[in-house]
Amino acid sequence: MSNAAALWYFESVNLYNTLCPHKVKALAGKHTFLNFKRDQFIYFLDDKATHIYMIVNGRVKIGRYLDEGKEITTAILSTGEIFGELILAGEETRRDFAQAMDDCTICPLSLDEMKELMYENRELSFKMLKFVGLRLMKLERKLELLVFKDARTRIVEFIKDAASWKGKKVGFETLIQMKLTHQDIASLTGTSRQTVTTILNDLKEKNLINFDRKRILVRDLEKLV
Repeated sequence: MSNAAALWYFESVNLYNTLCPHKVKALAGKHTFLNFKRDQFIYFLDDKATHIYMIVNGRVKIGRYLDEGKEITTAILSTGEIFGELILAGEETRRDFAQAMDDCTICPLSLDEMKELMYENRELSFKMLKFVGLRLMKLERKLELLVFKDARTRIVEFIKDAASWKGKKVGFETLIQMKLTHQDIASLTGTSRQTVTTILNDLKEKNLINFDRKRILVRDLEKLV
């Protein structure tokens, strides 16, 4: 995957199928799930890092604050995806926040539980290493784009990345199914909702994309600039 470093939104490693069916069920007798209402925080910046979290259903926004207090969204995650994983790299306090975007059910795993699962499952260990590495690359790339690229470039790169990871190819066209508002895209690209709307409409007028509330259709990735 040659453009892995350019991707900060879509997750390539889905750990739900590795963890939940045959590992978490084995812990069911002593394991509880957490429920969060929409907009409720799962953890805050600087909270003590004690658990890794897996999304059973719903969506979760991961974000942080810049020095001037501006909020940026680093990821929007959905069912089967994992967050809080930097505890495996020695994180003691949270460097970001996690907030429910919908009513969510979350599976929390303590650091000791995760270490035990990784010790017993080599596939899981490999996937976790890949996952942590990819997340760090995406964050580094996101910050680079925010500093050095203009708004149009960031939004176009977001669409290309989404197409590469989650898009369904049909001839020259690529269909991206996603449940994101223009404000969500703005938060992910460090722009404004109005800017996102303007640029998406411009791309549509040029017949480079088509879109509605649930999907974006890219006419030809090669021509999307």
